[in-house]
Amino acid sequence: MARFQTRHFSQLRQQLLAKEEVAIIDVREEADFAQNHPLFAANLPLSKLELEIFRRIPRRHTAITVYDNGEGLAALAIARLQQWGYTDVAQLEGGLAGWKAAGGELFQDVNSPSKAFGEFVEANKATPSLSAQDVKSLIDQQADIVIVDARRFDEYQTMSIPGSISVPGAELAQRIAALVPHRETQVIVNCAGRTRSIIGAQSLINAGIENPVFALRNGTIGWTLAGFTLEHQQQRYYDDAAVAPEATRVQARALAERAGVIFIDNATLARWRQDDSRTTYLFDVRSQQEFETAHLPGSISAPGGQLVQETDHFASVRGARIVLIDDDGVRSAMTASWLAQMGWEVAVLNANPAAFTASGAAIAELPPAPIAEEISPQQLADDLTQDGTVLLDFTTSANYIARHIPGAWWLTRSQLPQALENIPEARRYVLTCGSSLLARYAIADVAALTGKPVKLLTGGTQAWIAQNLPLEHGAQRLAVARRDRYRRPYEGTDNSAHATQAYLDWEYGLVAQLERDGTHGFYTV
Repeated sequence: MARFQTRHFSQLRQQLLAKEEVAIIDVREEADFAQNHPLFAANLPLSKLELEIFRRIPRRHTAITVYDNGEGLAALAIARLQQWGYTDVAQLEGGLAGWKAAGGELFQDVNSPSKAFGEFVEANKATPSLSAQDVKSLIDQQADIVIVDARRFDEYQTMSIPGSISVPGAELAQRIAALVPHRETQVIVNCAGRTRSIIGAQSLINAGIENPVFALRNGTIGWTLAGFTLEHQQQRYYDDAAVAPEATRVQARALAERAGVIFIDNATLARWRQDDSRTTYLFDVRSQQEFETAHLPGSISAPGGQLVQETDHFASVRGARIVLIDDDGVRSAMTASWLAQMGWEVAVLNANPAAFTASGAAIAELPPAPIAEEISPQQLADDLTQDGTVLLDFTTSANYIARHIPGAWWLTRSQLPQALENIPEARRYVLTCGSSLLARYAIADVAALTGKPVKLLTGGTQAWIAQNLPLEHGAQRLAVARRDRYRRPYEGTDNSAHATQAYLDWEYGLVAQLERDGTHGFYTV
C-alpha cells in the first residue's frame, strides 16, 4: 500500500489559528460527512471529486489534508490529487478518529461554519425575533407587515409562510425599500430554520433600514412545530428592477469597511490572481440569472445569501482571499461584511459593468477524462433487450429515483466494489449519469474490477430522454445505500417533529461548540 505524508490535528489547529491557507477535505459521501466532521472541513466526495476539485481548490500548491473514517477513500483521493498536479497533499493522521482522539471538536450537519456563525451573530447582536405564534397573530390581524423569505427561490416554492415574498438573502438590502409601504411596516425575515433568518434580519438592521425588523424564530420549522399550515408553489418574487436608496449604498460600504473589507481595482485583482502563493476566489454575488446574462470573465456565480450560508462549499480553502463583485455595490458590500466577520480576508472589486463581457454558465475546468468507447441511446435500447448488458447509473440518487433508464442500477463510485457485488454479473457494462460527464471517469475502474467490456452512453440519460425513449421512476435497483446526500431536517414537507426539533436543539448548541473548538475567528461589528 502506498504511504503518504501525514498531518496531525495539532499542526492543522495551529495553521487555522494563524489564518494560514488550509484545505481539510472529507472525501466520504455527504450523509457520512454530516454525521461528524471538523468545523472547517469541506466535503468533496471521492465519487465526484473530478467535478468539483479545480473550482473549490483552484491553486495546485495549496496545503491539502484529506481524511475519511477508515473506509480507505483518503488514500485513493490523495493519489488522484497528486496525479492532477496538487503538490502538497497529506493524510490526516489517524483519520477522523485521530482528530477526535487528539481533542478536536466534531460538528454535525452541513455548512456548519455558516450555521454556527448565525448563532454567534444572534448571541452577540441580540437580533430581534418573533415566534411563529406572534407572526401568525399579526397575519390574522392583517397588521402592517411584510414577510420576506431569504432562501433560494426553489426552496421558497417548496414551502413558505403564508403571504411571504421570496427575497434571497443578498437581495434584501437592495430590494427592501420597494417592498415596505411605510416606515412603520414591520419586516419579518424567515428561512427554513434559523441561519438565513438571523443573517437576513441583521443585514437589514446593519444596512440602516428604519423599519422594525425581526427574524421569524426557527423559520418554517418553528411554524410547522406550532401546528400552522404552510403555503406551497407560490410565485411571489421581489421586483428585480428595484434598487437601493443612495443612503443604503453608503451605509453598506461603511459597514463593509468597518468589518475590515477593502475595495480594490482591476489592477490589484489581476496581481492577486497571478500570485501563486495565495488562493484568490472571485465570486459574483448577484442572482444566477444576472450572472448568466453578463459577468466578468473568470468569475464564479455565488449569490450572496447562499455564499454566506454555504461558504465551505464555495470557498473550500480556509484562509484564502475572497473578492466579490456585483453591479450595484450593495450586494457585494453586504455579503463582504459578513464574510469578513466570519474570519475571511475579503475585498470588493470596484467593478465596471461594461467589463461584464462573458455570458452563460461558467465552464468548469476538469481533470483529463479517459477515452471511452461510446454507444448511442438507440443502440443501448437494442442492447438492453439482449442478455448480458448491465447499465450502471452514477447520477445522484435523487435524480435516479425521479427518472432513470429501465433496468439501470444506481451506485456511487466511492462504493463501486461493494455495488458490483450486488449487481448481476454482466457480459458487458454501459455507464451513464445525467450527461455521462461523471460516468466517463468511472470507465477504467469498472473495467479493472470486472474484466469485462465497458462502454459509455453518449450524452447520458439526458440524450436518452431527448429521444423520447421510455423511463422508469422509483427506488428499485439501488446497488448501495443512499449516502450521496444528507437529507436536511428542514427540507421538504414530510419531516418528523422529532427530527426538526432535534435539528433546532443542535443549532442552539453551536455557540458552545464554537467555544470548545476555539479556531473559528468569528466576530461582529
